Amino acid sequence: MFVIIADQIDSRHDDDRVAGALADIEREHGEALALPPERTAGDELQLITASAETALEIALHLLRDEHWRVGIGLGAVRTPLPDSVREARGPAFLAARAAVEAADRRPTHCAVRGSSGDEDRVADLGALVDLLLTQRARWSEQGWEMHDLLEGGDTQADAAERIGITPQAASKRARAAGLKLDAEARASLSRLLADADRSQSAVGPTSEDTAA
Repeated sequence: MFVIIADQIDSRHDDDRVAGALADIEREHGEALALPPERTAGDELQLITASAETALEIALHLLRDEHWRVGIGLGAVRTPLPDSVREARGPAFLAARAAVEAADRRPTHCAVRGSSGDEDRVADLGALVDLLLTQRARWSEQGWEMHDLLEGGDTQADAAERIGITPQAASKRARAAGLKLDAEARASLSRLLADADRSQSAVGPTSEDTAA
């Protein structure tokens, strides 16, 4: 399972963004979550999913506007799950807590942590996520616009018509942002995260899995 803990950056000097983020996550990914996402502290949210793709997409969405630090925890959780994610327990929650604390010290504001061994493998995943985030940080407004349209189901021709540019210009924007490579990298990362999680989750909960 994947547990995400996201903490709003400098929330004392910013609007409360938790409610809006929770609504976005529920609307876009609600069916893939094991429990509804919740606010777990004044400026923090938490969620759990069995889908590596969903975990990665939510993390990337939160990190897009630079208002969040995000920790992704891999590992087992206690079952049956309770009614609330705030009551859920297991090594994956401890890993997510360690990850969000580590994210505070990273330029990308994101970290990945596992719950049981295989530290090199998890560190490799974190480095790949950092690379993806660093590449995305270089995108122009036009690159993000093209990304959003293509991810929404438009073809490049459709996107060109919506934006009011030629298909050739749309193709140039997509190439400049590396959108095809980004999509391929996300697919690969999702598979690697899923593989790592299966390895982590094979080790059952311990007596220390009481923190969320």
